[in-house]
Amino acid sequence: MDYLKKIEENRELQIQTLQDLVSIKSVQSNPAATKDGEIFPFGKGVQDAFAYTLNKGKELGFEVKNVDNYGGHIDFGSGSEIVGVLGHLDVVPEGDGWSFDPYSGAVSDGYIYGRGTLDDKGPVIAILFAMKALKDAGYVPAKKIRLILGLDEETGWKGMAYYGQHEETPAYGFTPDAEFPALNGEKGIVTFEIAKKFAKNQNKGLELRSLTGGAAANMVAEHARAVVRSDIPESYGQIRALAASYREGTGYKVSVKGVGKSLEITTEGKSAHGAAPEAGLNAISIMMDFLGQLNFANDDVNDFIQLYNAYIGFDFNGEKLGIGFSDEVSGKLTLNVGLVSYDRESITLTINVRYPVTYTDEQVFEGIMPIINKYDLGIIKGRAQAPIFMDPESPMIKALMEVYQKNTGDYESRPQVIGGGTYARAAKNIVAFGGLFPGDPDLMHQKDERLSIEKLMTMTKIYADAIYKLSQAEFMITEEE
Repeated sequence: MDYLKKIEENRELQIQTLQDLVSIKSVQSNPAATKDGEIFPFGKGVQDAFAYTLNKGKELGFEVKNVDNYGGHIDFGSGSEIVGVLGHLDVVPEGDGWSFDPYSGAVSDGYIYGRGTLDDKGPVIAILFAMKALKDAGYVPAKKIRLILGLDEETGWKGMAYYGQHEETPAYGFTPDAEFPALNGEKGIVTFEIAKKFAKNQNKGLELRSLTGGAAANMVAEHARAVVRSDIPESYGQIRALAASYREGTGYKVSVKGVGKSLEITTEGKSAHGAAPEAGLNAISIMMDFLGQLNFANDDVNDFIQLYNAYIGFDFNGEKLGIGFSDEVSGKLTLNVGLVSYDRESITLTINVRYPVTYTDEQVFEGIMPIINKYDLGIIKGRAQAPIFMDPESPMIKALMEVYQKNTGDYESRPQVIGGGTYARAAKNIVAFGGLFPGDPDLMHQKDERLSIEKLMTMTKIYADAIYKLSQAEFMITEEE
């Protein structure tokens, strides 16, 4: 049964399918409805990507199901036990600075460019065509293989929660939404807001009229923008001079230009996934660092900027904030300020923290509360996800490692714990497996996200082998690995 040969036979169709899916802008938006009253909970773009994928699954000969537009699945086989593969079709906002249209699926130098090629449309299509190759080769799985399609993984997971309430839970499986080799754990994740109300301007002089930055809590902010105004004529010249000096001294990108009677200050960083803030450069932190050199008429504004620089700044391990936790199995806590919003009356920071697997979100909040209380800040707790961990010697991890090693010849990479949050948390006995390869640049959530066509094909072969291995009658796991 040569299912690997079938993968090569379907190569061009697979590439075109991924290009078509990438061309659909599936960033979550407000719910939409048709004239007939059908509701699209995550907006039309996400729904279009979902409909396309289900239709493609049906075209390829599989049974498909739409669960009230909150999610769905594509089935291969009819066994009573379900091997689940959990992917998602929504993407984060595209941001700026792309070499190609982020929704074109353009091919250049052997790469497919576009938002979602890595996270997570490319891996989803790899799974679908791995299933097709097995089916075309005549494989009859002893267990049902189910590709589960999530629609709001990047935001709230409401779709997967709804799906889980209405459909049977897989016995075990994996999610192709991280990196190779097998990942045996994920740090805990908590998102929260820190807010502060400001008094009106106490003095005449420089006023901060607005401040915004970032695109999402789980993305390192690439851009930030502030608008300032002064009734002191020489202030603007001084700010321009400070910006020039700051650029020369730090190398950071800070621009100043006149906008009517105001000055617009913009900063540019480098976007990265919020789980790896060290891979990026936060434009919000650059902005706060620069604004810290200015003297605003409102003392509350000055105090908050100083507070930010003292307790957050460019520290992405939370040490300044009192939460510099670390453990042996998962490493250091990471902290990302993903969003800032200021409207002359109050300021809000949206912060995303990934904490080690031996800690809890309660410990995170206990760590920051002394600073919250000392400076009379408000805190709004948001979404929290507990860490997960599986023994690296478990049958599941060992099976996936064997498949990865067979197809890559990489016997040095070991199972690891990541800071990312995947659908491995959505059900028991699910782990993350692919699709980013060791050594490849992690462009998830960044401009010029792209996937090598050759890596796409290798990934598909790995997934075909994994599905084949996990769906054998004799493969068993221990309960709640």
